[in-house]
Amino acid sequence: MELEGKTFIITGGGSGLGEGTARLFAGAGANVVVGDISKDNGTKVAEEIGARARFVECNVTDEGHVRQAIQTAQEVFGGLHGAVNCAGIAAAMRVSNKFGAHPLDLFKVVLDVNLTGTFNVIRLCAEAMIPLPPLPNGERGVFVNTASVAAFEGQIGQAAYSASKGGVVSMTLPIARELARFGIRVVTIAPGLFDTPMLAALPEEVRASLGQQVPFPPRLGTAREYAQLARQIVENEMLNGTTIRLDGAIRMQPK
Repeated sequence: MELEGKTFIITGGGSGLGEGTARLFAGAGANVVVGDISKDNGTKVAEEIGARARFVECNVTDEGHVRQAIQTAQEVFGGLHGAVNCAGIAAAMRVSNKFGAHPLDLFKVVLDVNLTGTFNVIRLCAEAMIPLPPLPNGERGVFVNTASVAAFEGQIGQAAYSASKGGVVSMTLPIARELARFGIRVVTIAPGLFDTPMLAALPEEVRASLGQQVPFPPRLGTAREYAQLARQIVENEMLNGTTIRLDGAIRMQPK
């Protein structure tokens, strides 16, 4: 599927991986609905992109918010060809710590945003995409999800985060198999250590040290590199039902 003239919802599009994807997709001729829980961030990105972008306030766990993003894609750009799920949160907490047991509410909210939110976007967008006429190759759309290397090598304190990202990995194939008959593909990216707002608060020396843990290139990944892979997934129709690590060959240690 060529990006030119197609329309994608980008969740978490106001910063980090989502922002990088929205900018690269729009630069390649796609229309983007920038969905973000931050009105300030999302509006800024959409305004800077210009006519090919619209901002929609979007909490991915809220059905109404996601439906509004879909409606915006349809009314403003005339259709919907997929979504890139970048919205997510991180939490670090040991199962048992000096304050007591891991709060169950914290575990639930991480799964709700990262896993249930991703599924919510897929189910509602798929509903809107299935009735559309297929492209000449039979394709109707593409979903790109975001997991993490923590899905495979979760560190101490990442039980909730790893569980949520592992769930994203695990549902990729069954959803791809189900939607295949409609010409809709599903692929997940599992980034390693990336320069995102989640790491932005760390001191520069800590960020540099983290980057040096990557075998090659020995640095943090960039949002543009994530976006480049997302674009390749959209454009290469043989990519389907799989999770691709984007990590510079890093394998995370226990802590």
